[in-house]
Amino acid sequence: MSAVMSEKWVEIGKLDEIPRLGSRVVRTATDEIAIFRAADDSVFALSNRCPHKQGPLSEGILHGHRVTCPLHNWVIELENGEAVAPDVGCARSYPVR
Repeated sequence: MSAVMSEKWVEIGKLDEIPRLGSRVVRTATDEIAIFRAADDSVFALSNRCPHKQGPLSEGILHGHRVTCPLHNWVIELENGEAVAPDVGCARSYPVR
């Protein structure tokens, strides 16, 4: 599994190193990235800050392809980082493979 950072893929580990419905945090020089593994083994990467109050998304609860922020219960789509309505905002998403 790897994530792209500045157009360069960086290997960050193996799929089985992240528990299903869990996350792992990768720190870079410019961001802290939460890597999520859904129940269906899909993997997503978002900035580890909720767009609402900067809560640590990696500590949130995964359900389907969404994560609920642990601070104020905002729900964020893992595919694109968008907050689910009625909330508005976006966490930066990163491609993974």
